[in-house]
Amino acid sequence: MKLNAVDISKSASAASIVFDALRTAIIDGELEDGAPLRQDEIAKLFNTSRIPVREAITMLEQQGLVVTRRYKGATVAGLSPDEASEIFDFRALLEGSVIEAAVPKMSRETLQSARACLEAFSQSSDPMSWGALNRKFHYELYKDSGLSYHLQIINNALDRIDRYLRAQILMSNGMERANAEHLAILAACESGRAKDAAELTRRHILGAKTTLLDALNAK
Repeated sequence: MKLNAVDISKSASAASIVFDALRTAIIDGELEDGAPLRQDEIAKLFNTSRIPVREAITMLEQQGLVVTRRYKGATVAGLSPDEASEIFDFRALLEGSVIEAAVPKMSRETLQSARACLEAFSQSSDPMSWGALNRKFHYELYKDSGLSYHLQIINNALDRIDRYLRAQILMSNGMERANAEHLAILAACESGRAKDAAELTRRHILGAKTTLLDALNAK
């Protein structure tokens, strides 16, 4: 077979590394809304060419974390109140359905792992850890649903809002409320009450939406 073959392994690996680093920095809030992503600067930091950087930025655009505008280049995407409202409404619908499907299939190991996540979240005093611990708790309760595509979509939505959720919990002293709601959701799962778990999950998400919108509108 005659092809102009090239070794793409290094480029693919570089793009993935840059993507993961930028994604983490955006979600953790190290890169703020509107921060420019200068390809030359990023390429120099990672000792690579602009090609994998451009690929990484394209992947971030597809997840809604970056926006590229003519003459301005790529910047970290902000979140408007309207966008936040839409994402939370979507999450409430999707995550309620997923946990309802998961409850009848939940193993004892899953419930134990979810309780460990809840305890770690409730005991954490580090705001930088809240997003990951919150996600892990919910994911444990969703994973037995077997709805892999749904879980992927949920993860993408959480990528978009994680840094805002962490700030909202910090500004509103929302840890106590979040812990109480997590405990109620887990109790419904442990007793096999699928519809109650779904309803509690929806209320939990919509409650977070209200407090986040209050914080965004107060800016």
